[in-house]
Amino acid sequence: MATVKIAAALEKLRTKKPEELDDELLKLRKEQFALRLQRATGQAVKPDQFGKVRKNVARLKTIAREAQLKSAGVKK
Repeated sequence: MATVKIAAALEKLRTKKPEELDDELLKLRKEQFALRLQRATGQAVKPDQFGKVRKNVARLKTIAREAQLKSAGVKK
């Protein structure tokens, strides 16, 4: 079930423009920073959120790179 949600989210991201992907990446980086700040100040943070955000950043960067290569005409 989780893989279906991830696949749907990936397709949604693949339809976005590069500028929108950059905005989404910035949003995720800010969320990652906020989580680290909360952990450093001793606030209650769910530990699984660190991994989720990190993986989402990686997914987004992969999609952005795929789009960059596609626009340059490079095949896999």
